[in-house]
Amino acid sequence: MASWLFAQASILGQDLALLLVVAGAGLVIAEAMAPGAHFIVLGVALLVAGIAGLLLPSSIGIFAPLVLAALVLVVGGITLYGYRQFDFYGGKGSGQTSSSDDLRGKTGHVTERVTETGGEVKLAEGGFNPLYRARCVDGEIAEGTEVIVIDPGGGNVVTVEAISEIEDDIDRELAEEARAAETGTSEPDADADAA
Repeated sequence: MASWLFAQASILGQDLALLLVVAGAGLVIAEAMAPGAHFIVLGVALLVAGIAGLLLPSSIGIFAPLVLAALVLVVGGITLYGYRQFDFYGGKGSGQTSSSDDLRGKTGHVTERVTETGGEVKLAEGGFNPLYRARCVDGEIAEGTEVIVIDPGGGNVVTVEAISEIEDDIDRELAEEARAAETGTSEPDADADAA
């Protein structure tokens, strides 16, 4: 009886190892077809444990399923740690927006003419679906124009402005200096420094 049980466990161990290899390979292939870390951790764990099971000596007999189960758990844990540590799919969630306020300052381009009442933009880092309904403060923005979000507006409709129309303090000061240089007038601070 004991020799029959030992022979059955050995055969069971080999069948189980082969089943693990096939299941692991199937999950790794499924991950390649639909990326997103849905199957990769379990697939790698099953594949490695199955290959190890095929290479294990038959002398472990009835303990083969226990050894393979332990290998699946250990390799699965290592694979999960490696996946999280190295972040193979990139960004550690940085490409996702956590609230509509995160859209403020994002840039993109107009895909459908934007007016005061409607339009559409595609944001460069706008999350899963980068297309947003948009409006502008005044006038209209033509299709293909580069824009920046000035008000996320709750996330459903963003208010944008053409980047070419935005003039900040530095741009204004540079423009004033250029005009002053063209007209030949100098600023009072420059005269005080020269004296």
